[in-house]
Amino acid sequence: MAVQPRVAKVLTALLISMTAGTIILMAMQNSPPPAGAFCLSNYYRLTPVNKALKSNVPHSQNRWNGIEIYYSQTKAGNIKQLTALAGLSNPDDINCHFVICNGLGGRNGLIQTTEKWKRQWSIIPKHDTLGSGQIIRICIIADAKDAMPTDFQVKRTEELTEEICRNFYIKPDTIRFPENW
Repeated sequence: MAVQPRVAKVLTALLISMTAGTIILMAMQNSPPPAGAFCLSNYYRLTPVNKALKSNVPHSQNRWNGIEIYYSQTKAGNIKQLTALAGLSNPDDINCHFVICNGLGGRNGLIQTTEKWKRQWSIIPKHDTLGSGQIIRICIIADAKDAMPTDFQVKRTEELTEEICRNFYIKPDTIRFPENW
């Protein structure tokens, strides 16, 4: 007989908490909770990494042999803004294959694919640290002083490099990160 009042109390508490949760969710009206340091609702709105790897020409597994990740040295930007800052007239001239945005110029963690990647073109040789013309360059929108990479940027860069390594048989020891990555 002593068990019945306890069960009734537990069920009552459960009913009250479910009702309160429903009221809170209805008050939010389909808006996601505010983003914290890392918010999955925003993360899952980003385009999958494998779609960023698509190009206009067929991929060759031995086309690429390394990855170089570097900072844009800007606090904000995207492909168009970086093109303008570099004094270039055409976004095709930007000297990287991917740009990862920080939320100021493009959605935080957004991977923008450049024409160099879509056409499988090499970067301009003076920026090729291995000197082979087979380096994939990834630009992270950050200046590494006042604007460090966001959690989204770090996570997306890791996913992108893993996917590139898997698709092109690139060894992880050929990935070059910025000094304070």
